[in-house]
Amino acid sequence: MKAVSLVVLLAILVGCASNSGIVKISPDTYILARQDKAGIFGDASAMKVDVLREANEFAEKLGKVAIPLATQEVPAGPGRFATIEYQFRVVDPSDKEAQRTSLVPRANVVIEKKESIDIKTKDDSSASKKKDRDVYSELIKLDDLRKRGVLTESEFAQQKQKLLESN
Repeated sequence: MKAVSLVVLLAILVGCASNSGIVKISPDTYILARQDKAGIFGDASAMKVDVLREANEFAEKLGKVAIPLATQEVPAGPGRFATIEYQFRVVDPSDKEAQRTSLVPRANVVIEKKESIDIKTKDDSSASKKKDRDVYSELIKLDDLRKRGVLTESEFAQQKQKLLESN
């Protein structure tokens, strides 16, 4: 029974980290991704160190140096495992790029702006319907901000009242 328990424990521990391996994406550029499936028992820092070490060892086997291009990390959270994606180039040690390296910063959040174009018509009833849709869409936006915690309940109520009074 103890032997079976030990085998099950080892199988769980081996399955905790998922390694995609090093993948070539251009003649001298590679990507390495890893996912830590250990949840709250995982160690994202150790996973990152292992990824960097593996990339450096890979480059050394080729007689080259690994130059970081970009890294993207997702911490573990409810319903998701910690992941890291590391992109790097391999260059000769005498290459000028091997002397100084830096990662290119990436935006953590992308804000998308959407605009609508108002088309005016002679029909007053369509203008009234549009106004009602605008009020409705503004209420939806306010409710979304409240749900995300950007607005408090009282701020939501005040903004809602202002919006309804202006129409």
